[in-house]
Amino acid sequence: MSSGSTGTTTGGSRLPIVAVVGPTAVGKSALAITLARELAGDVVNADSMQLYRGMDIGTAKLTPAARGGVIHHLLDIWPVTREASVAVYQELARSIIDDLSRHGRATVLVGGSGLYVRAALDQLEFPGTDSALRSRLEAEAARLPAGELHARLAARDPAAAAVILPGNIRRIVRALEVIELTGRQFTGVLPQPRYVRPALQIGLRLDRGELDRRIGERVEAMWAAGFVAEVERLVGEGLRRGRTASRALGYAQVLEFLDGRCSEDEARAATVSATRRFARRQQRWFARDRRIQWLEARRGDLPAAALALAAAATS
Repeated sequence: MSSGSTGTTTGGSRLPIVAVVGPTAVGKSALAITLARELAGDVVNADSMQLYRGMDIGTAKLTPAARGGVIHHLLDIWPVTREASVAVYQELARSIIDDLSRHGRATVLVGGSGLYVRAALDQLEFPGTDSALRSRLEAEAARLPAGELHARLAARDPAAAAVILPGNIRRIVRALEVIELTGRQFTGVLPQPRYVRPALQIGLRLDRGELDRRIGERVEAMWAAGFVAEVERLVGEGLRRGRTASRALGYAQVLEFLDGRCSEDEARAATVSATRRFARRQQRWFARDRRIQWLEARRGDLPAAALALAAAATS
């Protein structure tokens, strides 16, 4: 555990931020609630899509009742028309963590958005933006053949291109923007990980077959819970104008269906496939962080094992 500024104190010992990370559908939310109860703390969201109001079913956002009385921060704070900003998220998350620490409350950070987790935990500074440059790159992305902008990124920063899908135009544009603004590779913006204050990362893992099964079941449950109706409602709130929200897993596929570009069954199947691919990318991202302590998500004593790790980190 790296040293940093003073963490939450419990029983005279410094309690680190406890982060629960891993791929989608692995069971992070349930464990986070258990840890927050046992550690006398609050949950802080680190899922970039759960920041959006109304994006509930498609992001598997816990209902207030399912949160079991545990306070959750950074849920439902942005309209779907707002573009995501990890720099803004970092400022908000750090402010909440500092406030919890001052009041003797533990922080349980939970989410699968790797960069957002690092933004909350690590010493990271994010380059600014240039609206004119961003607009030019977005115009090029709209005009050029599919894949050309990704090829440009691959030529300038192969490591970034390897982890950003060719279809993720928003991230490709951001990577190229950072490269032009800083003169450095986009991957160079992420320094070697170093916590800003004591932290413990607990990673949950499942074998591929079980994770794929859970993802399939989750998508089926989303549809049964009225996911298409949720997307239709959000269209009325400006979802199509949201550069980030409109491209979220499931939402993008349902918009394709609503626009008549595919059938509903095709949209559901595409959501399953895209979510499984996303889970693989999450696994690769978190696997690079040697600080994470991994637990099998299906072990019967999971809460006790996680609490033991927290106790060891505090001592």
